[in-house]
Amino acid sequence: QLQASGGGLVQAGGSLRLSCTASGSIFSGNAMRWFRQAPGTQRELVAAISTGGTTTHADSVKGRFTISRDNARNTVYLQMNNLRPEDTGVYYCNAGLSMFTVQRRDYWGQGTQVTVSS
Repeated sequence: QLQASGGGLVQAGGSLRLSCTASGSIFSGNAMRWFRQAPGTQRELVAAISTGGTTTHADSVKGRFTISRDNARNTVYLQMNNLRPEDTGVYYCNAGLSMFTVQRRDYWGQGTQVTVSS
């Protein structure tokens, strides 16, 4: 129900854009979020956008990453600029009622790998 794409291998300082497409009913009724998980770490919230377009970004990515949503395409994007090696991880798309808390009813995409080389 959530299909993520756009990951890959990039050098430090480079850019990637992640995309996540959801079914219409899921997309229109939920906040959309990107999480990431590096090996040996817990999954962390990277950015979120409400149904009305309010956004929030983790301090570690502020000024470098931008989340946006295209309601006509049922797609959420994560534009990642000036990537750093510490941004490496699996990035997961999520749809849920809350921008900040994970709930059992949330929907998850399959994850897309982002690797930043130094």
